[in-house]
Amino acid sequence: MIHDALLRASVRLAATPTPTPSGSPSDDSVTPGLLGFLVTFLIAVAVVLLVLDMVRRIRRVRYRAEIAEKLDAEEAEAAAADARGDDDAGTTRR
Repeated sequence: MIHDALLRASVRLAATPTPTPSGSPSDDSVTPGLLGFLVTFLIAVAVVLLVLDMVRRIRRVRYRAEIAEKLDAEEAEAAAADARGDDDAGTTRR
């Protein structure tokens, strides 16, 4: 009984015709078109602007760190000169 029902169902499914392709698809359905180009272009412009801004900010942080290191070195040198009692460290006392 179940075997006959499965056999009939498989015959029906096998007999169902499948659609055949009607040639190549049209160009409008496979290309992004003007809207796709504009969206991609705007995303590329935004990425370029963000990268330029990031490079500018990283450069600014690096320069500030270099200046802070120089100032710390000068302060340490001045403190060492004061501890020795030398006055020829390049600074004048008032």
